[in-house]
Amino acid sequence: MALIVQKYGGTSVGSVERISAVADKVLATRAQGHDLVVVVSAMSGETDRLLKLAKSFADPPNSRELDVVLTTGEQVTIGLLGIALEARGCPARSYTGAQVRIVTDSAFTKARIVSIDDKPIRADLALGRVVVVAGFQGVDVEGNITTLGRGGSDTTAVALAAALKANECQIYTDVDGVYTTDPRIVPDARRLSRVCFEEMLEMASLGSKVLQIRSVEFASKYNVPLRVLSSFIEGPGTLIAPEDKTMEQALISGIAFNRDEAKLTLVGVPDRPGIAYQILADVADANVEVDMIIQNIGADGTTDFTFTVHRNDYKKALQLLQERASKLGVREVRGDNRIAKISVVGLGMRSHAGVASTMFKALANEGINIQMISTSEIKISVVVDEKYLELGVRALHAAFHLEEAGQK
Repeated sequence: MALIVQKYGGTSVGSVERISAVADKVLATRAQGHDLVVVVSAMSGETDRLLKLAKSFADPPNSRELDVVLTTGEQVTIGLLGIALEARGCPARSYTGAQVRIVTDSAFTKARIVSIDDKPIRADLALGRVVVVAGFQGVDVEGNITTLGRGGSDTTAVALAAALKANECQIYTDVDGVYTTDPRIVPDARRLSRVCFEEMLEMASLGSKVLQIRSVEFASKYNVPLRVLSSFIEGPGTLIAPEDKTMEQALISGIAFNRDEAKLTLVGVPDRPGIAYQILADVADANVEVDMIIQNIGADGTTDFTFTVHRNDYKKALQLLQERASKLGVREVRGDNRIAKISVVGLGMRSHAGVASTMFKALANEGINIQMISTSEIKISVVVDEKYLELGVRALHAAFHLEEAGQK
């Protein structure tokens, strides 16, 4: 008998009918002889509705009180699913994050899990119950309700699977797996049967929205096999698991992209030790996260320094650097919030040469200029003009033959 943790997102529990369908899926899994813990999100749109209510009084709202409000969405869902299961003759018990004792730090709206008390869940499983847990939430050591940030239900599910040593954590969503790229941009994108943790971490960090990156980090750290499945379509989904060294790795597993990028360039930066630290320390103090960084070779005692930030932080970072320009000795600060990042990801890059040249040639053939380049052992990312994003993704998907079951 296997222990399985299943997570259902907001669209999967978005109505009474959808919750009934989830209850049927739970019964089908249980009929196979498995013990089952189910983690659910708030009903689709509910968290946004609650946030809007809170902002009607203050923007931004007090973060502690906001967490009290937001966690009610999941509390409704667990109760409804518990009722639906009991009505079907399936013993069930629902828990909020506080009742399970998912203990977090006190960083309201973006808390991190510290520990989980798995004893109540194990006791219910031993009695033959399905345990239904509210995702996205916990409680700090002082008893304050906390939330884990957007997408936090994925993290809840993986953390519970790790604590319970579950055989598999199944993430049910509105897509039927991880694809080579977004099928809305490339209609012949292919569903991957298996992706390793390392590749999924890169894809999640580079813009793939299938899984929250913290949940993948958790799964990788505690070696929890993840499977992405659709709530609406039957199928095997995509297994995310440790690297299988017996399998020949595909050269490229997927094309990830991110539209939420902006670029800042400091022109005429004094070419002296410590200047990069001075620039980035100011940016970090403003709580702005930096992604790609390029510094040109110095000439005439100056250099150019370019980095990217999230588009939401663009205006704040640009204003900060313009105010600091004279103190830093910078001649000019330029910004561009009409860029995008495209990345190719694959373990096969470790043992194959020529990936970069294939990538750059495909983009050049479409007349797409590369503004910045960043690499790691299993990924290459480029920054291009935003208007070329979809063309670039399609060109790279074709260049690496990702529509085929076996790549050339």
